[in-house]
Amino acid sequence: MRLGGRVQAAVEVLEDIEARRRPASEALRDWGLGHRFAGGGDRSAIGNLVYDSLRRKASQAWRMDDDGARAAVFATLLFQWGFAPAELAAAFDGDRFAPELPQEGFLAAAIARDLQSAPDFVRADIPQWCAPMFEQAFAEDWIAEGAALGERPPLDLRANRLKASRDKVIAQLDRTGAGPGPLSPDAIRIEAGARDSRLPNVQVEPAYQKGWFEVQDAGSQAAALLAGIAPGENVLDLCAGAGGKTLALAAGMENRGQIHAFDADRNRLAPIFERLKRAGTRNVQVHARASELDALEGRMDCVLVDAPCTGVGTWRRRPDVKWRLDERNLAQRLEEQDAVLAQAARFVRPGGRLVYVTCSLLPPENAARVAAFLAASPAFSPMPAAFDRLCETAHPRRGDGANVTLTPRSDATDGFFIAAMRRSSEV
Repeated sequence: MRLGGRVQAAVEVLEDIEARRRPASEALRDWGLGHRFAGGGDRSAIGNLVYDSLRRKASQAWRMDDDGARAAVFATLLFQWGFAPAELAAAFDGDRFAPELPQEGFLAAAIARDLQSAPDFVRADIPQWCAPMFEQAFAEDWIAEGAALGERPPLDLRANRLKASRDKVIAQLDRTGAGPGPLSPDAIRIEAGARDSRLPNVQVEPAYQKGWFEVQDAGSQAAALLAGIAPGENVLDLCAGAGGKTLALAAGMENRGQIHAFDADRNRLAPIFERLKRAGTRNVQVHARASELDALEGRMDCVLVDAPCTGVGTWRRRPDVKWRLDERNLAQRLEEQDAVLAQAARFVRPGGRLVYVTCSLLPPENAARVAAFLAASPAFSPMPAAFDRLCETAHPRRGDGANVTLTPRSDATDGFFIAAMRRSSEV
């Protein structure tokens, strides 16, 4: 396919996403099933156009004075992919599958519009209703922090130290451009390219099949490190999902001690079994029923709560979620977070730790939930001294008391919030 055909396909996918309010991944998959003639390079380029258009949806609609799908894709070509109007005209020339090219004067006017004069939430490329919470979280830096969530993310991997060192994995992935990642000593990063470039499918690599590495954002790896779990401890990963942090904890514990992995959603939990087998873990028990956790009450050295959240910190990877999120979704998540923290407290032994993690950057989901939990749970208190020591080791910026926030702009990771609390040693 030529560029024009790819652009038209991206327009159609974006229109489908808007009309049916469906995830971008589903719309792209269905387009591919209906257009089997499209090659891997075509599908990748169309996906890049769709996701890039969603990442900068607000600012590009403002610059184009049009919030339609066609305007969004042309804005992406101009402002993110770096095409000049004359380049587009030449690329579309003679392509019968290309959409109609906007008038050159219209494109010139869009290019001339100064984004600095746009409303603040537009410059940040976030929903308007989220702007006060971003300002609360980041003060004068909130616009820049929001805009950073509109960039293309890298591909991050975690070397599985049970089987291979980071250097060994990087050597095996030498053709991919892999290098050391931030924050975690096991982090490996493959930077995102520009325009229609593709990130490699690392899961077909022999090193992946051997269990030498896992796909995991460097921020998620740092969250596992900041839990401060030592070999030999008893740990409950209460919202384990597919097991990313469970695997990281098992490797950090050198297969010593015991991890109990549980998730209320069995579909989310299902992939953990194959991942544990491939990684060579021997200290993880997986629980699919809440009743199986009763025997753990009051016995855990650490309970890790990777709480259900709005996923604001993952907007780089899932930009369609950004524009579907609303106040009702947030309110539901706050209730779930309070419930899971109350549940988690039951399992912490006297003197043990409770670590609360979200991939959100909204204060109501983060510091406010911790404050509410502490107010209702007098046996627990923040543990700033121990947590700050971990931050100095694993993270270049100190936390705020017993909390730390990671962001794409400040830390080159997805957005994460991590808080640590200790239960009194008095029974």
